[in-house]
Amino acid sequence: MQRIWWVVAMIPSGRVASYGMVADIAGLPGRARYVSRALQQAPATLTLPWHRVINAQGKLSFAKDSDAYREQSQRLRSEGILLNQGKICWSDYGWQPDIATLVMSVPF
Repeated sequence: MQRIWWVVAMIPSGRVASYGMVADIAGLPGRARYVSRALQQAPATLTLPWHRVINAQGKLSFAKDSDAYREQSQRLRSEGILLNQGKICWSDYGWQPDIATLVMSVPF
C-alpha cells in the first residue's frame, strides 16, 4: 500500500491519474482495484490527494448522488479541472510523468 500512497502523493495539482496508471507506476500492474482499497485504508494523517485518482473512462467512481462524488468533483474544480458531462478530458488534465521524474522520485 505504501507504494500506492507514494505514487498518489506525486500526482500534481490540476492533473489526474487512473487507478490502473497508479498501480502500474507502483509496480502492481493489473491491480487497479487494489489502488482503490489502498486509498480507502490510508491513514488520514497522510493527506493524500485521493481526489486526483479517477477511473480509466475519465469518470469519478462514486455514485453521482453521493457525498463522496460531490466532494471529489468540488476538489477537482478547485484545482481547475473541469468535468464535462461527468467526464474529465485526459488530454487536458491527465498526468504524464516523464521517466526522469519517476526514476528520481519513486523510492522503489
